[in-house]
Amino acid sequence: MTDPLSTSLAETLRDARLAHALSAGTLADRSGVSRAMIGKIERGEAQPTAVLLSRLASALGLTLSELIARAESGPDQHLARHADQPTWTDPVTGYVRRAVSPPARTSTELVEVSLPAGASVSFPADAYAFADHQIWVLSGHLRFLEGATTHDLSPGDCLQLGRPVACTYVNPTAEACRYLVVLTKR
Repeated sequence: MTDPLSTSLAETLRDARLAHALSAGTLADRSGVSRAMIGKIERGEAQPTAVLLSRLASALGLTLSELIARAESGPDQHLARHADQPTWTDPVTGYVRRAVSPPARTSTELVEVSLPAGASVSFPADAYAFADHQIWVLSGHLRFLEGATTHDLSPGDCLQLGRPVACTYVNPTAEACRYLVVLTKR
């Protein structure tokens, strides 16, 4: 890992695990991520995918956005200029996640995602256990699989997620899809 956010994510994950007095083995049991992979991530030897980070964050009682916000390593602020909003790119899907909200600790977070053409990313139900989610499509087309239900969303459409179930974000088109995720911690 060479970029500062990836390095900070590794340190933040380790610090959160230790703050909860969890061994890597216990975190592995809770998250379903192997102990060896947790060690590699914490040492900066592996760049985790969004799915892995989400599973680890959930096992620590955090949303993925909270984990990323903690990794930003700045003081609480009330303004997040576009140029200063941290982005993170999933190494497998290439999706880009931008933390739009200021890093001040609040119960609501805004996250902008750009999902490349033809890409998809799946999250387990426990990734949705700590926050209510809404998805607002800004451009492109998003197919959102919420358990057994399929939602085809166009620009301007906004979806409120129901009870936590496994979900998949799919971009079935040849153009990138941009959407905003609004998370309200329960």
